Amino acid sequence: MGSHAVGNGDIPLLQDFKLTILSSSILHPSGPMESRSTLFLSNIDQILNFNVETIHFFAANPDFPPETVAEKLRSAVKRVLVPYDFLAGRLIRLEGKEGRLEIDCNSAGVEFLVAESELRLDQIGELEYPNPAFRQLAAAGAVREGLKMEDRFLCSFQLTFFKCGGFALGISNNHVTFDGISFKNFLQNLAFLAAGDHHRLPLPIPPFTNRHLLSTRSPPRVTFSHPELIETPFFSTILEAEPSPSNLRFKLLRLSAADISSLKLLVQPRATRATSFNVVVAHLWRCKMRSLLPESSPEDLKRASMVLYAVDIRKKVSPPLPPGYAGNAVLTAYGAAAREEVAGGEFGKLVEAVAKGAERMDDEYARSVIDWGAVYRGLPKGDMFVSSWWRLGFADVDFPWGKALYTCPVADPKRDVALLLPSIGGAEDGVNVLVALQGEEMDRFEEYFYKLLPKDE
Repeated sequence: MGSHAVGNGDIPLLQDFKLTILSSSILHPSGPMESRSTLFLSNIDQILNFNVETIHFFAANPDFPPETVAEKLRSAVKRVLVPYDFLAGRLIRLEGKEGRLEIDCNSAGVEFLVAESELRLDQIGELEYPNPAFRQLAAAGAVREGLKMEDRFLCSFQLTFFKCGGFALGISNNHVTFDGISFKNFLQNLAFLAAGDHHRLPLPIPPFTNRHLLSTRSPPRVTFSHPELIETPFFSTILEAEPSPSNLRFKLLRLSAADISSLKLLVQPRATRATSFNVVVAHLWRCKMRSLLPESSPEDLKRASMVLYAVDIRKKVSPPLPPGYAGNAVLTAYGAAAREEVAGGEFGKLVEAVAKGAERMDDEYARSVIDWGAVYRGLPKGDMFVSSWWRLGFADVDFPWGKALYTCPVADPKRDVALLLPSIGGAEDGVNVLVALQGEEMDRFEEYFYKLLPKDE
């Protein structure tokens, strides 16, 4: 068990991957597509107009030299764009409809780059550490200065080959295209097509692209109070809600499988709610509140505190969404308690409060959130937002050249946002927590992160 500071000078991180771009092209769908001009985007999609970059690291495979990998992936991308036609489109803002976004399915294409590095894969540092410089491995998706929204790629691919034969696949996509679950489905379909000639076989998870299933009711009906949401200007996104301060620090903290088990034991006999996710979120929540104690007045401690996290609503709405729903189908759940209770109360009650967030997210609550977005146009707001990549399973996708050694998002830490990332040994090996806080608050948070763990007898 240990902690590592990332980005604040405690650990030297490689900043230059010494890349050379070998080729750059725009790929288009390889066959006829569904006949439609635009793709409707739900209220959930509307606030997610920003790029998400993931890096997938692969070991060298002598049966798949760089030329073979590049050709197989290039062919697979062109073929996967047929069922995923919207990926090759462009984002547009509709006039006369309160500035709503839609995707123009114009087959303009996706970007595909091939690069090489002068380094070996083992020279770029430990893959678990979310090095912001990893963005160089997905540079294709960077939003270029001066480029209009309707001219930007919605998805970009970059293959970077290292001197050892290992390589990285960087994918940059606008978040309006996928959430984590639908992106995992996309990767599985892409890997399937890369494996060979499957013209006559259905995809493992055929994409379902009708997002009207999550459209606003007519008329909108907000049937809950939604303390987890606040009104903001309509064109705001989650990333723009509150700019991060310049003195923001971030660290990668680890919880082993044994640490998580010890937290679960604190919750007995409430074992049904003591899932790994719930106890980790509750632990982060109390560490956050304890780190604020020196700066809190007695009045502050009486105030309500909320921890936020994303919940998949595919099986919570009625009727359930198709398994291949290709879009964003997650909403923000919350746990609530007085700040003093979070900081010093019974841990089991915090776990219960966290669990209630997912439990209250039934069909009516989810529809009320979606309708709230149409009426008030706002964003989630709480003391801490926990975004989990922990069990999405991107590294479980089996490409013809093998599974990824590790898959991670490119770090873009935001204040009071904690990312849950899998250990390189897999989700069952524990969890890495990337936390972004200011100054001394970070020091206090790290202290409590380990101090509050149950000690071995």
